[in-house]
Amino acid sequence: MNDILNKRRAGILLHITSLPGSGSQGDLGQEAYNFVKFLHDSGAGVWQVLPLGMTHADGSPYQCLSAHAGNPALINIDWLVTQGWLQRSDKCDECPGHHEKSCLIAKAYAGFLECAEQQNKEGFIRFCQEKAFWLDDFALFLALRIEFNQQCWNQWPQPFKERDETAIKEARRRLKTQIECIQFEQYVFFRQWLELKAHANQHGVSLFGDIPIFVSYDSADVWTHRDVFKLDESGEMSVVTGVPPDYFSETGQRWGNPHYNWTYLKKTGFHWWVNRMKTQIELFDIIRIDHFRGLEAAWEIPANEDTAINGIWVKAPGKALLNALKAAYGEIPLVAEDLGIITPEVEALRDEFDLPGMKILQFAFGDDPGNPYLPDNYEKNCVVYTGTHDNDTTAGWLQGIGDDQKNYIYNYLGNPTLSLHCALIHAALASVANLAVIPMQDIMELGSEHRMNTPGTMEGNWKWRFQWDQLSDERAVRFAYLVGLFNRK
Repeated sequence: MNDILNKRRAGILLHITSLPGSGSQGDLGQEAYNFVKFLHDSGAGVWQVLPLGMTHADGSPYQCLSAHAGNPALINIDWLVTQGWLQRSDKCDECPGHHEKSCLIAKAYAGFLECAEQQNKEGFIRFCQEKAFWLDDFALFLALRIEFNQQCWNQWPQPFKERDETAIKEARRRLKTQIECIQFEQYVFFRQWLELKAHANQHGVSLFGDIPIFVSYDSADVWTHRDVFKLDESGEMSVVTGVPPDYFSETGQRWGNPHYNWTYLKKTGFHWWVNRMKTQIELFDIIRIDHFRGLEAAWEIPANEDTAINGIWVKAPGKALLNALKAAYGEIPLVAEDLGIITPEVEALRDEFDLPGMKILQFAFGDDPGNPYLPDNYEKNCVVYTGTHDNDTTAGWLQGIGDDQKNYIYNYLGNPTLSLHCALIHAALASVANLAVIPMQDIMELGSEHRMNTPGTMEGNWKWRFQWDQLSDERAVRFAYLVGLFNRK
């Protein structure tokens, strides 16, 4: 087990977009540093976020345009002003929202070229060289995607869809300025994120990231590395990934991601995955593998099916992949998101690599004393949550369960005088789990209207933000007290 996960710690789950602030979503500016201070003052040593990738229009961080690139929408504009590359008077009134931010970053790039110090210019060149293994293709992909009105790459003119050598070379020449600006966006994102990470680490806070097991079909990765995925000769998907019917959905979840061509990946030493993990290790101190069970077997659905019901389980070489990652990077602090339909084979894969799994209190209280989510069934090597970004808030969940289940929870927790909501946070922090993570909504005791995501739905997700005035002094003090009481500082 990695040392960073082998001690009692507390954490908070809050995505960057959920931070307060004046923009349309949270970013890597002062409020992120304020949140690090709150974590530090509370004694909580872990900040868990969702994936940081560049999202599509739906805003889902689990469907991104690149497995490596950061989301430019998270860039803080004030930082660019502080660097002297942008003037406060600069405006882009003609393109509101995220387009305005992209416009301002483009203006900052012009300012960077004009007046940046030599060490920054050299740093940018070095960044582009070090990240060339993904950045060159991503920047070209994004520039072409903009040129072709945000269409998916399989709708592009044939020479560009098929990456014709002459067409690609000409595009790199023709779009040179735009490509460099996209590279600059990534340079700024990584600079801002790594500065935040260094600040958090200096204050005893580890950053806990999330790597989606699958990547979006409409991504630089699939366009560039078609052999890595199960595609037909024309580049179309014959099968897509998802999960069968479960707790979250009666028809399952049809994610629509391409499945991996594991035969090719194995033959190439999992080179694509090894490179993917290199970026995540740079960004995070701890990494959750989302849908870990897909490394043992994944639910594969015919692409022409509208739901996930008619799929099959397809085996994956998870052991060989994890051994390849271990050979490349040693002991990586990984957490297995082992929720859903978990088989003995999935548990064996998780345990062979000594990876902590996840325990969700909202799943614990049925009528089975052997329920693995009940705290008395935990082992130390796990991460306990009241709920995740896919769950209702705890307050909202409690509103929806019956009196019998509430009575069972009260009895299990020893008939506490606390509210049931507080008692569940108490139970998570008191448990033997090495790491206990509480969603920010639960610390503030917010209801269902504040949940982050409802799986299986397409609208209204990923938009939640908090405000500091929602966090009463009493709740903040109580959380800090419990962190200390249960020796999680």
